[in-house]
Amino acid sequence: MTKDAWGRVRTAACFIRITVSAMPYRPSALEPIRFAYWVSNLSGGQVVSRIEQRTGWDFDYNVRLARAAEQAGFEFALTATRLVGGYRADGQHESSAFAMSLLNATERLNVIVACMTAFWHPAVMAKLGATADHISKGRWHINIVSGWFKHEFDVLGVPWLEHDERYRRSAEFIDVLKGIWTEDEFSYHGQYYNIEKYHLNPKPGFKPHPLIFQGGSSTAARRMAATHSDWYFTNGGSVAELQAQATQVKQMAAQHNRQVRVGANAFVIARDTEAEARAVHADIVAQADPAAITGFAEAVKQAGQSTTDGIGNWSRSTAADLVQPNDGFKTDLIGTPEQVARRIMALKQAGIDLVLTGFLHFEEEVEYFGRRVVPLVRALEAEAARRSGIPAAVG
Repeated sequence: MTKDAWGRVRTAACFIRITVSAMPYRPSALEPIRFAYWVSNLSGGQVVSRIEQRTGWDFDYNVRLARAAEQAGFEFALTATRLVGGYRADGQHESSAFAMSLLNATERLNVIVACMTAFWHPAVMAKLGATADHISKGRWHINIVSGWFKHEFDVLGVPWLEHDERYRRSAEFIDVLKGIWTEDEFSYHGQYYNIEKYHLNPKPGFKPHPLIFQGGSSTAARRMAATHSDWYFTNGGSVAELQAQATQVKQMAAQHNRQVRVGANAFVIARDTEAEARAVHADIVAQADPAAITGFAEAVKQAGQSTTDGIGNWSRSTAADLVQPNDGFKTDLIGTPEQVARRIMALKQAGIDLVLTGFLHFEEEVEYFGRRVVPLVRALEAEAARRSGIPAAVG
C-alpha cells in the first residue's frame, strides 16, 4: 500500500469508534475479524525465555488486563488449562474458576473456558456452564482440549489414549454437552459416556448453546471441528498454511451442512518501527531457556508427530518456533502497527475469523494494540467493503 493510501486509512481510522456490544458475541454475515487474548492464568508468561516479561499471573493483574482488553476492542479471552506445571509454567490457576471471576469483573468480554475432556464429566461441565451463562448473561463459552501432555495424565493416574482416540472422546463430550443444553430429557450411550434421561434446569440463555471452541490442527481435530464445533483454534502458521487449514475445515463442515469459524494463534510484537519489533523477537529467541525448550519439544511429540499422517500441532516446529509454545511467531504479526494490520487483513482474506493473541508485556501491549492496530484493521475492512460495494460490518 502506498504512503498516500496509508494516510487515507489513518484518517479513516481517526473517525472509527471501536465499540463492543454489551450483548454476548453472536456471529453475523460480513463479520469483522475478531480479537482474543490468552488469559494470563499460568506463570511464566507467553514465551519460554529468560527475557523480562512484565506480565503477572495473579488475579488482580488479570482483572486489569481484562478491563484493558475490553476497552481495546477484544471480544474474547481464553483461559489456559494445565494441571501439572512445567516448561517455565510452574504455577497455574484453575481455568473455570478463574474465568468466572473475570466475567464478574467485566461487562462485555466473552471468556472461553479451556476444558480438558479427560478430567471432566460432560454433565458436570454442562451444569457449570449453564450457571456461568446465567451469571454472565451469555458471555461464557468453552474450549474443548483433547490433551497432548502425557506427563499430566501419568502423574494423575488418568489413562492415556492414542491420539485419534482422544479426539473421539472429545467428540462424544461435545455430543453430551449439546444434548444436555438443548434437550429436555437427554439420553446418550457412547463408548465413553452413558446418560439416562438427564434433565438440566436452567438451561443456558445463549442459544442454541454456548459457543464450542476446540484446539488442535491434526486431521482428527479437523474432522471433529467439521462435525461438532463452532470454532476451530489452530496454532500459528504462515498465511498459506493457515489458509489451507481454514479452507479444508470449512469445506468439510459445509459437507455436513454446518458452518465453522477459524481462529489462529499469533504472538504480537507491534512497535513504532519494524527494526525495534524484529530486535525484540531476536532477543526473545536469544534468551530462550534451552532446557525448557528441549523438554517441551519432547513432550509435544505426543501431538502432531504421533499421528499416522504426521499432521498436527508442532509436527514441523523448530526450537526457535517452540520459544512461543503455540507457534505464535510463525504468524508473523511482528512490525509496525501498519505492517501488523496488513498482515491481519491477509489472514482474514485467507479465511481466518479470529486472531488469538499473546504479548510479551501483556497489559501495556494490549492497550497499544487497541490504540494503534485495531483502528487500522477496522479502517482497512471498511475500505475493502467500500471497494466491493458491500456495507461494512459493525465491530
